[in-house]
Amino acid sequence: MSAKNESALIPVAKVVGRPIPLRGNDIDTDRIIPARFMTAITFDGLGELAFRDARFSQDGQPLEHPMNDPRFQAKGPRVAIVNKNFGCGSSREHAPQAMYRWGVKALVGESFADIFFGNCVAMGIPCLIVSEADAAKLMDAVEKDPAHDMTVDVDARTVTFNGLTVPAQIADGARTQLLKGTWDATRILVDALPQVKETAARLPYTRAFAG
Repeated sequence: MSAKNESALIPVAKVVGRPIPLRGNDIDTDRIIPARFMTAITFDGLGELAFRDARFSQDGQPLEHPMNDPRFQAKGPRVAIVNKNFGCGSSREHAPQAMYRWGVKALVGESFADIFFGNCVAMGIPCLIVSEADAAKLMDAVEKDPAHDMTVDVDARTVTFNGLTVPAQIADGARTQLLKGTWDATRILVDALPQVKETAARLPYTRAFAG
């Protein structure tokens, strides 16, 4: 890979941000971003619609939900703490996009749906897995005293909050992508466009199409 490509890489070794607990097993992508909001051409504005039906009544009145709780409204990066099978259901990329645009730059949970996990990694969002007991400890600690940052350390495979550090897991392949900055396949492809064109010019079937 050329020096130009190396400079374009964005490693994600550690995320520091205010945590927000999102309790509940099997929170699916339709709950994260209802299907009726998936008609937009771009992902702009999806952050305001994250968990819309769980956060607001049909007439737009706020409901009791962590995202509406003033204690979890700190500006800057946020870390979502979740339970089992988070992001299950349909494979819509809008779900991690909505969370990212709301401010979530990392997730810590008991388990994640495979496609949701893959979509997150492709956006540079680490999803670290902790035990059920440690997830409960983190959620309880955050709800008790939320005015502290949480550190999600991809390199060390740990999660730390207010003096509490727990071990975490992430698949080796995803961890390597995040640490090396190779998670952004589109960026790598665009930066390598001259090499792509050079290779395409040597292939007989691409020359035939070009001619």
